[in-house]
Amino acid sequence: MRRVRYSVAMSLDGFIAGPQGEYDWIPMDPDINFAALFKDFDTVLMGRKSYEAAQQHGEGSMPGMAAYVFSRTLRLEDCPDATLSADPASTVKALKQAPGKDLWLFGGGDLFGSLLGLGLVDAVEVAVIPMLLGGGIPMLPAPATRARLQLTRHRHYEKTGIVFLEYAVAS
Repeated sequence: MRRVRYSVAMSLDGFIAGPQGEYDWIPMDPDINFAALFKDFDTVLMGRKSYEAAQQHGEGSMPGMAAYVFSRTLRLEDCPDATLSADPASTVKALKQAPGKDLWLFGGGDLFGSLLGLGLVDAVEVAVIPMLLGGGIPMLPAPATRARLQLTRHRHYEKTGIVFLEYAVAS
């Protein structure tokens, strides 16, 4: 079965973006092999806010990946490069059962919180950036479901001080 993996960069004080959604505080570490990270995924899951932010920065959906955007307000014509769904629970359950690689839950603390509450998140992978933002978009907005995690892997990147933590969501 495919896994839903929430893979995100986060400041040391728990934010995935600054107050205006900015992410210019995330350094590019030359030792992080993004091609190796992305090879495990063929599908990206995004909430409306993350999709719109990607569109504003000219990124759209991820090249080479099927994209699913979850929104109750967007229309089909708003997402020409993605599949639009208003029902994350049934869509993600079906995707997990379908053949393919893992599902990348991209950005979006709100979508993460929803899917975590439904028991649909299998792994949480956090690149902790040595930066204190003092405010912004939290990794997991309140109220949220409490979840026990089990550390499965970690790595320290010396050039930037980034610490990568990979957890399995305990059942």
